[in-house]
Amino acid sequence: MHIGLGLPIADPVALLEWARRADTGPFSTLGLLDRLVYDNPEPLVALSMIASATSRVRVQTEVLLSPLRDTALLAKQVATLDRMSGGRLVLGLGVGGRADDHLAAGVDLHTRGRRMDEQLARLRDLWSGEPFGAGCGPIGPAPVRHGGPPILFGGFKPVALERIARWGDGFLSAAPAHWCEGLFDSVRRSWREHGRAGEPRIVAQVNIAIGPQAVADEARAAIGAYYEFTGWAENTVSGMRTTPAEIRAAIRQFADLGADEVMLYCYGTDPGQVDRLADLIG
Repeated sequence: MHIGLGLPIADPVALLEWARRADTGPFSTLGLLDRLVYDNPEPLVALSMIASATSRVRVQTEVLLSPLRDTALLAKQVATLDRMSGGRLVLGLGVGGRADDHLAAGVDLHTRGRRMDEQLARLRDLWSGEPFGAGCGPIGPAPVRHGGPPILFGGFKPVALERIARWGDGFLSAAPAHWCEGLFDSVRRSWREHGRAGEPRIVAQVNIAIGPQAVADEARAAIGAYYEFTGWAENTVSGMRTTPAEIRAAIRQFADLGADEVMLYCYGTDPGQVDRLADLIG
C-alpha cells in the first residue's frame, strides 16, 4: 500500500516546504486539487515548482478540470511537466461541476462530459506524436511515456467510471470507504468488459489533520469553506480523521478494499504534519 499526501491550498509558497519534507519521507505522491474561481494555486504551475524541489515523489492532479482548458495548450503543458519531472506526473482528470468555473473559462457546463471525451482522444494522439491537424504539425515535447502520462479519473456516475476503462489507467476516489466497495467493483468490471489487460490502479483519498487542536480547527474550517457549495459540507467535515488511530484505521479500510494507494489530504497548512504522518505510517 502506497501513501501519498494531498497538499493544502491556502498558502502556495509553503508547498515547497511540504514537498521537500515529503520527498525525504515514506510518501509516494504529492497531489493538488484544481478550481478556477477559488483562492488556490493553479495545479500544473504549482506542481512544476514542486517537481523541481523534489527528486523522487510523483506529482498528481486531484483532479484537473480539463474541460476548462484549451486542449492543445493542455497537451503541451502536461507533456512539458511530465518530461521535465522525469516521468513523475500522474494526471488525475475530472469534469468539474461548478457553474462559476465554467463561466470564467467560457465553456458550457452542460457539455463538459462530451468535451472531455473529445479532449481525451485528441490528447492521446498528440502525446503519441500525431499532427494536430491539416496544415498543423505535432505538438511537442514528447512525454516520457508514449501516449502520455498515466491518467486517473475522478467521479461517481457510470459514464465517469467507464472513462477509466476507455481512456485511463485508474480511478481516483474521494468517496468514504463505505461507498467505495461498489465503486471499485464497478471500475474493475468495466475494465474487464473493455478487454483491458491487468487491473486498474485504485487510489483513495482521506481528509486528515494531525497535530495540535489549532491544526484540526484550521482544517475543518478550510474543508467547510471549500465544500460549502455542495450543501453537505458538514458531512465532509465530520469525516476528517484527526488521530493516529483514526488515520491508521482509514488506511486499513482501503487496503482491505484493494486500493493501491491512499492519499492523505491535508487542509491545515502546518508542514509539521508531514513529519507526524511519516512517523505514523513508518
